[in-house]
Amino acid sequence: MKASTEIWSSAKILGEEKAIELIARAGFDAWDFSMFEMARIDWRTYTVIDNHHPLNGADYVAFAKRLRQIGEDNGIHCNQSHAPFPSLVPGVKSYLKRAIECTAIAGGKICIIHPDNNQSAEQNAELYFELLPFAKEHGVKIATENMWNWRKDAPTASSAACSHHDDFLKHILAVNDPYFVACLDIGHAEMAGLDTSVYQMAHTLGSHLQALHIHDNDKLHDSHQIPFSMNIDWEMVAKALKEIGYSGYLTLEADQYIGSTGAKTEEEVLKALIELRASITRLDEMIKNA
Repeated sequence: MKASTEIWSSAKILGEEKAIELIARAGFDAWDFSMFEMARIDWRTYTVIDNHHPLNGADYVAFAKRLRQIGEDNGIHCNQSHAPFPSLVPGVKSYLKRAIECTAIAGGKICIIHPDNNQSAEQNAELYFELLPFAKEHGVKIATENMWNWRKDAPTASSAACSHHDDFLKHILAVNDPYFVACLDIGHAEMAGLDTSVYQMAHTLGSHLQALHIHDNDKLHDSHQIPFSMNIDWEMVAKALKEIGYSGYLTLEADQYIGSTGAKTEEEVLKALIELRASITRLDEMIKNA
């Protein structure tokens, strides 16, 4: 299977253009378009704040075209994207169509848009129904993702939209459209307190599962670390993906890894990206041999 990774962690250090170039040099087949700067969040007030990033301004189309060209010049393409979040922030919703548009411009086929953590499948479906006609016009599928909340009375996660495999499928069926699919976040599914697992998620979602966010954790916190570095059972992950016939991209969202290495220079970021690519090669081999 083809390998992809998010650009956010590299872009924070070197900018999106250099990030895509280095992702190609590291041996990835594709890049995942992180769009968090499109609607930067003040997490104290849960409001969108102004910033000078091109995705937030009038030149967002030209910026997305430029990133696509850099990818193509380096022999890779955009496979999917991540829209701004959280969707429960009113200001974020006004940018979701822009995120879909930028996905299409960059060449991506799937845009991950978080559900509102605290709403039901039927309530979240209203947001997706609103966006789907626009997504179809642009040839982009929308993927929802399994989320989590945090307990105040215990050191574990608590339920949220799509956090349990049955609720995830319920979200998919509430919309019931071929342009609405599932992105399974491997790390989220393995967090204690959610009463699920990657294996259960994959088998419940079946063919609806068309995108992944791959990263490792201690099975308690949402660590977003490089696979095989913490406590997730990757043999189980490989077995689950093999059994359901998953054929999409293996897309990393280990966005805390590069920062945790202390990388500051182009050479250091490239070294970390090569290590990330090696982890996906290892997982791919495990899936083949499962």
